[in-house]
Amino acid sequence: MMTITRLTCEYRINPLGIDVRQPRLSWQMHGDRRGARQTARQILAAPSPDDLREGESLLWDSGKIESDQSIHVPYGGPTPASGQRVYWKVRVWDEAGEEAESSPAWWEMGLLERSDWKAEWIGAPFVGGPRTSSPAPYLRKEFTLPKNIVAARLYAAAIGLYECHLNGVRAGDALLTPGWTDYSRRIQYQVCDVTDLLRPGANAFGMILGDGWGVGHIAWLGRQHYADRPQCLAQIVCTYSDGSREIIATDRSWKAAQGPILESDLLMGESYDARRELTDWSNPGYQDDSWWPVVTFSDRDAALVAANGPAVKRQEALRPAAIREIPPKVKGRWIFDMGQNMVGWVRLAVRGEKGTTVSIRYAETLDPDGALYTANLRSARCTDHYTLKGEGEETWEPHFTFHGFRYVELSGFPGAPDGETVTGIVVHSEMPSIGSFECSDPLINRLQHNIVWGQKGNFVDIPTDCPQRDERLGWTGDAQVFIRTAAFNRDVAGFFTKWMRDLEDAQYPNGAYPSVAPNLPAWSIGEGGPAWADAGVICPWTLYLCYGDTRVLAERYASMRRFVEFLSQTSRDGIRCYPGYAGWHGNGDWLALDGSDGREGGTSKELIGTAFYAHSSRLLAAIARILGKQEDASRYQALFEEARAAFRQRFVRGDGTIEGGTQTSYVLALEFDLLPGELRIPAAAELVRKIRERDNHLSTGFVGTPYITWVLSATGHLDTAYDLLRQTTWPSWLYSVTQGATTIWERWDGWTHDKGFQDPKMNSFNHYAYGAVGAWMYAVIGGIEPDPERPGYKHIVMHPRPGGGLARAAVELQSMYGGIQSDWTRADGRFDWKITVPANTTATIFIPAKDENRVTEGGRPWKQSHGVTFARMETGCAVFRLIPGAYNFSTRME
Repeated sequence: MMTITRLTCEYRINPLGIDVRQPRLSWQMHGDRRGARQTARQILAAPSPDDLREGESLLWDSGKIESDQSIHVPYGGPTPASGQRVYWKVRVWDEAGEEAESSPAWWEMGLLERSDWKAEWIGAPFVGGPRTSSPAPYLRKEFTLPKNIVAARLYAAAIGLYECHLNGVRAGDALLTPGWTDYSRRIQYQVCDVTDLLRPGANAFGMILGDGWGVGHIAWLGRQHYADRPQCLAQIVCTYSDGSREIIATDRSWKAAQGPILESDLLMGESYDARRELTDWSNPGYQDDSWWPVVTFSDRDAALVAANGPAVKRQEALRPAAIREIPPKVKGRWIFDMGQNMVGWVRLAVRGEKGTTVSIRYAETLDPDGALYTANLRSARCTDHYTLKGEGEETWEPHFTFHGFRYVELSGFPGAPDGETVTGIVVHSEMPSIGSFECSDPLINRLQHNIVWGQKGNFVDIPTDCPQRDERLGWTGDAQVFIRTAAFNRDVAGFFTKWMRDLEDAQYPNGAYPSVAPNLPAWSIGEGGPAWADAGVICPWTLYLCYGDTRVLAERYASMRRFVEFLSQTSRDGIRCYPGYAGWHGNGDWLALDGSDGREGGTSKELIGTAFYAHSSRLLAAIARILGKQEDASRYQALFEEARAAFRQRFVRGDGTIEGGTQTSYVLALEFDLLPGELRIPAAAELVRKIRERDNHLSTGFVGTPYITWVLSATGHLDTAYDLLRQTTWPSWLYSVTQGATTIWERWDGWTHDKGFQDPKMNSFNHYAYGAVGAWMYAVIGGIEPDPERPGYKHIVMHPRPGGGLARAAVELQSMYGGIQSDWTRADGRFDWKITVPANTTATIFIPAKDENRVTEGGRPWKQSHGVTFARMETGCAVFRLIPGAYNFSTRME
């Protein structure tokens, strides 16, 4: 029996308030037999559920189209109006002629034109200074609804952060809204269904504003980058039962006051005095005579856009693993170990006298004396304060801050805390978990755990480098090395689609991309440099590979083209960052261990620059071919060839050795196909020798590390790749695991037994970049990869490479087509492999075997198995093609 499930629009289920005028529709097909595939589809769209059910007044009927496309099908009807909801469903025909119909789904448009906004920008008549924030403004307005409403939508944006409250209830569950963009260019708005929060008669509309990214501290660069105070823009569109509409909007009639939030800053923390709470302030009838009139602001030139990416929300709640008082002689100071380096804040439960203040400090680790280690936070205070009102048990969470921490210190706490006193609230962008990795080595499993938690903690609206110190920037280099791993762990399509727009917004007029996105007016480095700026090409390409998304390539194409033309114009004879180049040469192989300065590594920036110039040019040539731009494809392929030839002439010797001799220099040359074919084998052998010289340890930094295991496994040195992965002494991936880490460290030697902590100026314990090895673990150990020719896992390449003494590995991935499974065990010379290929896809699998006749499926020779076709023998593997279904393969490996 065939079923159609998981209908999505622009990667989301029933999205409310999008501004994509021709949204793309996707669904999953499920069948109970092998070979289930879609042969035809029909999409129906209508303005109401009744019209959709009855087939009347349709907005669009695609008709029956013979096609197996089930993802990213563009809506083909007329552009819906602002605020219009469109209901849709799909009929699918399979290879047996069976027909199935989905349940209805919908999407709703946001406000498509600036004229749809009737609201004015408003804020409070008080401001903070260049060093400190002001109390958070509370804004309110009462209004009357004369009739029964059938629908109400809240549209809200801010420079800073906002919370909306209606009739005493907070609207929605999104946090840190509207998120971070370059507010001078683009401001996001959110849409919330508030129908159930309003009533006929008197109502009250309230907003609380925080400094956030728009006004508060960003990195070490001070405050007030976009505005001197938080400002908001909001309106409620009410639809009455008689079809008429009314808009309640922010304007000069609103009032402002200060309340219990005395200060709020993303880096410094939040101070809350419960004695100053404004009881019932967002309910009608509240006496606001003493409140000030708001200040209105002129409309901004920045575009107002719907927040099409995922919202930041509460995701988990953690109880402390341990509690202790420190030091015993100082009453009221307690440290809570949450058991996990996490991002968010704590919920405090406390009883005490009115006016008692509890201070909450956060840190990732402890110093040798058992106190919080905060030196690595630099100027970030990371402290919250709560002053009690003295009314029984009080429960509090901050509104407009977040912290990166494992340990929490309470000081001034009245009495003795217990396991209910502090709860860790984990927050991050809403990215459903879609992947899992497990193997027979518990240390590698813990590494995977740490990779996932590093991703969760650093994917808070944008991909940050770290979530704790005075930085938290969207570093482009970190994002591009990790994006492939990120897409295995979680659904990051919407997250990175949004950030790709941030990066384009940050692009300089000359085509260069910066080091961070969103960029800042105070950031003066300019171009991002090799491996960082190249994120502008690498990230869209990776989204295409993992999600089959050609639109992201098309939308970002002009931007990518400007960037590669910038590289062409600023390179000399194919060499990027040549000696004497006046621009930024980049960060080198950041934090590699083979340099003299301890930061930029020993690989020359000229070599790194030229390698990435070649790589970006080659990727852009492939993108141009996909988009049908053949002239461009020829040009960028020629730029690749020019850069590759220059690389060979400048850096490669006749025996395959490479100038500088660092591990990273060999890794880039091999990974980016920059060597003559006859020199790949000696170059790979030299890389292995360099690794063996260090007793199977890495010396690579952010640039070389993501590729090193890929290169080794691709060049016949799988054993060396496993040796690196399973190394437990530093520098290695597992060293931090053996030291109790619960996330990925910024440095290989963030802490060692002989030296203690690394330089606190640059020593994060939650930094996902080195977690990029996770993609290799999924693909090479687990055996799941997308096929670039049929991306998005339309065709799956399954080629596990057992080694390193592992007896088992199990990987699952929820692709856009459905669940993919690869679960293998190896024992006593036998290889057993469970595989799931989702409906409407195909797979090519590589089974370790001396010949195909040793392979069985389902306990019988493979030739008797439906859906299994032998293709060839290749490098010790029998290669088969599979149709959709579940399989159980076995073979003898001797």
